[in-house]
Amino acid sequence: MASKRRWSRLRSGPRWQEFGLVSTTLIGTPLDETNAAKHFGRLQEAAGVPRHRLYDTGHTAATLLLLQGVAPRVVMEVLGHSTYQLTMDTYSHVMPTLLQGAADAMDDVLGAVSRGGTARPRDAL
Repeated sequence: MASKRRWSRLRSGPRWQEFGLVSTTLIGTPLDETNAAKHFGRLQEAAGVPRHRLYDTGHTAATLLLLQGVAPRVVMEVLGHSTYQLTMDTYSHVMPTLLQGAADAMDDVLGAVSRGGTARPRDAL
């Protein structure tokens, strides 16, 4: 993405306007939401995938990150949420899966102890 932005900046010359954005128009200005949504729709159609709103990609990313064990605080930062509570309220539907994973991990440790294994709860500290 950085090289594309550099190319756009060079090609735009003095017309380039720096806003510090990741995704911009060819001259650096913020994308128009309607045009971005139309372009995203065309990309989905070309890829042969079901149509979804561009907005939904953030929800998908957050859910996948949480399911992969990324800390909710990090997910909050990635999404640009202003508060941790907003992230947790929005993605609370993912929490039962995360809680099950935590319970399974604890069962693995404690189960090893009960079977005479070498793992001890103290080792996890």
